[in-house]
Amino acid sequence: MEGDLDTRMNSSKGGAQEAKSRRARTFVSLAALAALIAGFGISGIARGQQKQVKAAKAAETLPPLEKVYGSKGAPITFEVFSDYSCPMCRNLFEQTLRPMINDYVASGKVYLVHRDYPLQIVGHQYSPQAARWANAAARIGQFPNVEAALYDNQTSWTQDGNLEKYISGAMSSTDFKKLQKIVEGCEPPGPTGKPDGINLPPHPCSMDPYIEQDILLGNQLPVKGTPTYVVTYKGQRYPATSGFVSWPILKGFFDQVLSQ
Repeated sequence: MEGDLDTRMNSSKGGAQEAKSRRARTFVSLAALAALIAGFGISGIARGQQKQVKAAKAAETLPPLEKVYGSKGAPITFEVFSDYSCPMCRNLFEQTLRPMINDYVASGKVYLVHRDYPLQIVGHQYSPQAARWANAAARIGQFPNVEAALYDNQTSWTQDGNLEKYISGAMSSTDFKKLQKIVEGCEPPGPTGKPDGINLPPHPCSMDPYIEQDILLGNQLPVKGTPTYVVTYKGQRYPATSGFVSWPILKGFFDQVLSQ
């Protein structure tokens, strides 16, 4: 999805040429996405959207839960499927999403949407529980604080599962008591990124339907690793892309899209 803008500029020699080459290599994945869109066509995009109808209809039955940043009316929607135990998801949040929130989200250019996709792999056993706390936080307007606390302290709570230690420090004691009330009955393991999107038997956790909804949406893409993100611009949904992308590179792509 990375467009190589530099190739349209006059070539230079020495260090400048080498710097340009490095930037070109960095833009490979964005360029591949742009090329895919060109060949994929509107009909292909429509087919991809149709695959998500089932999950979208299921989501309509749930009350709204705001795991978002910015205005829904922004021209670009950036939808991210993440696992709170995923180191690359943490890097994306801290190095890319934070500056995006402070810049293009704050200025109304981008609407950032979080989707939960807790994985069922070694070292991620606390991911579903972290997602439950984050969804509960969204219910009382504390999602940004809890998401930041989970990523900032990832190396600690992923070792012992002590999520409450860091979540409680992200808000007032009054709000934390509200969170505790919401997650009552939310015993592990919780929903994971299985093909069916759930763990059986179901657990009496009011947050699980929201996580399962995100997992089902992710399975329709499909999500093959975290983070996976999707860009939508003026109704055109670009194919999903996975892995880390820096803010300068992503900003360059956004600028290309916004200039169309």
